[in-house]
Amino acid sequence: MRRKIPSIEALIAFEAAARHLSFTRAADELVLTQSAVGRQVSILEKYLGVTLFNRIKKRVSLTDIGLVYAKQTREQLEKLEEATLAAMAHRGAGGILELAIIPTFATRWLIPRLPQFCSKHSEITINLSTRAEPFLFTDTPFDAAIHFGNPVWPGAITRHLFGEEMIPVCGARLLDPSTCLDPNDLKKFTLLHQSSRPDAWRKWFTLAGVYDFNMMKGPRFELFSMLVEAARAGLGIALVPKFLIRHELANSELFIPCNLPMKINEGYYFVYPEQKQNSTLLQTFESWLLDAAKQHRETDMQHDELT
Repeated sequence: MRRKIPSIEALIAFEAAARHLSFTRAADELVLTQSAVGRQVSILEKYLGVTLFNRIKKRVSLTDIGLVYAKQTREQLEKLEEATLAAMAHRGAGGILELAIIPTFATRWLIPRLPQFCSKHSEITINLSTRAEPFLFTDTPFDAAIHFGNPVWPGAITRHLFGEEMIPVCGARLLDPSTCLDPNDLKKFTLLHQSSRPDAWRKWFTLAGVYDFNMMKGPRFELFSMLVEAARAGLGIALVPKFLIRHELANSELFIPCNLPMKINEGYYFVYPEQKQNSTLLQTFESWLLDAAKQHRETDMQHDELT
């Protein structure tokens, strides 16, 4: 069945005229004549059976339905343009991988390592978008995801990358770097929390055998990267994954005031739909990613032995 959609030329002319509230300026933008824009708008109004513009002498304004339709048209044209540009990106390419990923993991772990992948596979383009929670691949444009949690993801294959160890850290603005605190001493300080892990401090104090205070108090930050900056700024003591702050620890921007690490049961996983398991593109990226994760685990073990 033929879709009930007007011509793209009419929609483009209408959107430009509605945005400028001027057929003349719309014509200048589209490199058309004023009469051509007016003709396209008239064709659209006839097709819809409604009046989109109020025409009073030489001035135009949108009718109520024109205002609504202009907004909807603009949004759909923008989506169509995005889809077109995305399709054009495939010209002459070896492939594009759409990857959903946790924000701080992307900026602090994956992106610094991507040049290694790109140098070996320059024909492959990796597009990154942030998604913090599991989702159905059928409802998204994503080919794969890197997420934190457990390996259960319906209809998908999961590959374990590595686990996580969390430690309390703070900056020199809050404490002298030579300070060594007992877990009980942390009760005197502001605790900084990560929004998606609201019970992390409670688990840490339970591990330390401390129960007699409200460890849920303190400001919350959506991303670990925000939490790290808050700790550097001296806002309090943060509980963060150790691998995310290797750089800050090495440069003495952060230090560990109480050396009691807490191992987390969950881990980081590479996930992709079962129906894409034979994709050469995914297999190439998966092989590199698993190797990078293995090197990370080995480096972490060596670093822990030295410290």
